[in-house]
Formats: sequence, C-alpha cells, structure tokens
Amino acid sequence: MQPVDQPFPGLTGRRVIITGGTKGIGVGVAQGFLRAGAQVLVCARNPPADGAPDADGRTAEFTRADVRDPEQVRQLIATAVDRFGGVDVVVSNAGGSPPVSAAAASPRFHSRVIELNLIAPLHVAQGANQVMQDQAEGGSVIMIGSVSGTRPSPGTAAYGAAKAGLHHLVTSLAIEWAPKVRLNTVVPGLVATESAAGHYGEAGAAAAAATVPLGRMATPDDVANACLFLASPQAAYVSGTYLILHGGGERPAFLSATAPETESG
Repeated sequence: MQPVDQPFPGLTGRRVIITGGTKGIGVGVAQGFLRAGAQVLVCARNPPADGAPDADGRTAEFTRADVRDPEQVRQLIATAVDRFGGVDVVVSNAGGSPPVSAAAASPRFHSRVIELNLIAPLHVAQGANQVMQDQAEGGSVIMIGSVSGTRPSPGTAAYGAAKAGLHHLVTSLAIEWAPKVRLNTVVPGLVATESAAGHYGEAGAAAAAATVPLGRMATPDDVANACLFLASPQAAYVSGTYLILHGGGERPAFLSATAPETESG
C-alpha cells in the first residue's frame, strides 16, 4: 500500500494521540494521520533524535511519557486536552519485547513485558475514555496488536500472551464504553522497520519476507492506512473487532514437510 496522498475523509482536524510514536510503526502511523489533516501528539520515554514525525509540511507535537506509569499517562491525556482541546483518537502503539526463553526469563522481566503490552494500553484507554465520553462525537481507540497474540510465540511467550489479552480487553471495553467510544485492534504480522532489519539482518529479512504469501513484509504505511480507516467515519459501525495485516498469513509447515522433492533435470 502507498501512503494516503489526500486527507482521509472525516479526519481533518481530529485530535490524535499515538503512543510510541517516534520510531518504527509509530512514525508511519503519525505521518498517516498528519497527511489526513489531523492534529497529532506522539509520546515516548525519550525525545526523538531526529525530531517529531512530519509529513506534507506538518509536524506532530511531542511529549515525554512512559505509559507504564499511570501518573505519566494522566499527564499525557491532560497535555493533549490542553494543546488540542480534546482527544478524538488514540493509537496505543508502544510495546514490544526482546526474545528471551520463557524458562530463563526472570519474574520481573515477564511482569514488565505484560505491563507494557497490556496494562499500559488499558491505562491509556481509561484516560482517553474519560475525555471521550464527554465529547459530542465520542472517540476511537485503536490498539496495535500482533500475530504473536494469535498463534504460538516461542521466544516471546509473555509478549504473545499480552497481545492476546489486548484484543480480549478491546472486546470487553467496546461493550462497556459504547456507544460513545469505539475500540478495535490492528494485528500486524511481519513489519519492515529498523528494528526488524536489526533483528533479522538483510538476508534474514528477505528470507522472512519470502514466507509471506504477498511476497513482502508490511510497511508502517500499511499499518497507518488500517488505523486511518478504523478512526474514520467510514468505520462508524466497526467496534470490538480486529483487522489482521499479515499479507495472507504463514504457510502451514506440513505443506513444506510433505511436498515431494523437486526432481533435478
């Protein structure tokens, strides 16, 4: 997918918070909303080295926040209200985990992974909901999940479990907070970011991309376009569900295991 070239219908002037919005998927999502004409506030634990995301001559605003800290989350929401006058969209993108064997990981490691990938998005959503419920048009909360939460996740077991819990959380909150607030999950598969390049290496990234039926990893723009749709009026009746972005999924292992050997000629 190419990034949206023209403002996405209905998103001009929308007030958007993107957690973890200074690198990787978060930058792509921020740029997508900027192109759509939205006002964007990104947060991270540290200021971005290259400045806040920008697109089409517009730049996101930045505030420092560790979303694992409820007080900093409260301040994040207050900052958006102070600068923009409200909050229409939240994209909870902050998350992740280094690969560690579940047998070797410490209890603190597991707790911190679940805190970042499940508890923190809940706290951000709670804060946004308090604002959105008092707005005439309510709002939209979008969680960035992962296919690690939909299939086994060896090496990142706690992360996968947290992402699985994240979508279950969305299904519950979509009922509790309706009709004012819609909640949905975007579930990316392999995404081509700087962290993916560092993790797989050039050859490994190409090999991983070759396993995807569509022949490539997703890009941050692909994720951004999904978020733009879910935040838009076009998705006004979409809530409590998920949108999977995995390029067709993963080839079942038994197909390769049982395929006849290619004859040499």
